[in-house]
Amino acid sequence: MDRVTAREIFDAVSERLALRWVSGMRGENRVIEPVGAQTRRPSLVGYLNIIYPNKVQIIGTEELSYLDGLDSRQRWETIERVMNYKPIALVVTKDQAVPADLREAADESQTPLWASPKRGHELLTYLQYHLARALARQITLHGVFMEVNSIGVLITGESGTGKSELALELITRGHRLVADDAPEFTQIAPDVIDGTCPEMLRDLLEVRGLGILNVREMFGHTAVKQSKYLRLIVHLQPQRLDVPGDSMIRLTGDVGYREVLDLQVPQIVIPVAPGRNIAVLAEAAVRSHMLKTKGLDPAQTFIDRQAHQMRRLPPW
Repeated sequence: MDRVTAREIFDAVSERLALRWVSGMRGENRVIEPVGAQTRRPSLVGYLNIIYPNKVQIIGTEELSYLDGLDSRQRWETIERVMNYKPIALVVTKDQAVPADLREAADESQTPLWASPKRGHELLTYLQYHLARALARQITLHGVFMEVNSIGVLITGESGTGKSELALELITRGHRLVADDAPEFTQIAPDVIDGTCPEMLRDLLEVRGLGILNVREMFGHTAVKQSKYLRLIVHLQPQRLDVPGDSMIRLTGDVGYREVLDLQVPQIVIPVAPGRNIAVLAEAAVRSHMLKTKGLDPAQTFIDRQAHQMRRLPPW
C-alpha cells in the first residue's frame, strides 16, 4: 500500500486500542506515506517530539506535564508548532483529560485528536506494527501459494503445467491452501515475506475441467490457511528430452533463487512429464529444502565421499 488515511487507521485499530475521536474530525483524510518517501528522519509513531516529529504523536503523562510547565505563551507556541508539522494524528493516553487548548488547536488545524485508556507503550507498539504492515511493500505473483510440511511454498509455472492439479493433490495429502492464482506478498520485515489471499479468491481453487472449487467446504477448515511466510518456490517446467542434461543438476537438482521484493527466495525447478508423480516430487523437494536449511546436503555429502574415495586410490 502506498498510503493510508487517518480514518483508515482509526477504523482498523480503534476497537483493539479503545480509541475515541475527540476532535479534528475534518482531518480524517489526512494521509501518511511510507517512511522512505519522507525527507526528514523517518518515524511513524512515537512520543511527542517537536524537533523530529513523528507522524503519529503519542501524548502521555510526561508530555502533558511538560506542557503544563510552560507559561501561556510558550505553551501556545509549542502546540502551534506541533500542529504545523501536520501529524496524521495525536493520541492522548490513559484516558487523561484532554486540555481545551489542545482540543481547539486540533479542530482549527484539522488534526485528528484521539484518546485511549491504554498506556503509551501499548499504543506505541501496536500502532508501529499496524502502520509498518499497512505501508509495507507488496507484490502480486501468479501461482498457487500453499503450506506444505509447515512452510510456505509458492507453486509457479506456465499455463497448463498443472499448478492447480498439484495443489489439489497436495490438499488431499493434508497440506493447506493459502491462495490460488494471485497470492499477495508483503515484506513485513527485512527478511520476511508474508503471503495472503485476496478477499475475492479466499478458499477458492480453479481446476481445469472441474471449474472453481471451494476448498474449505470440500475438505474442511483445516485445508486452508489465512497467511504464511514465503520460504520456497517450486517452479513447474515442461521437460525437454531433446536438450542434454547438466551432470551437476543430476546431483544437486535444479535449484536457484528468485528475487521477490529484493529478497532472494530459494527456487526448485521440477520438470513435468507424463507419468511423473509431481505431488510426491514436490513433497520431496520441500523436505530436501528443509534439510538443507539445517545444514544437511546429501549431494554435497556424496561429492565429499567420492573425493575421499579418490584420495584413497593408489597413484598410477
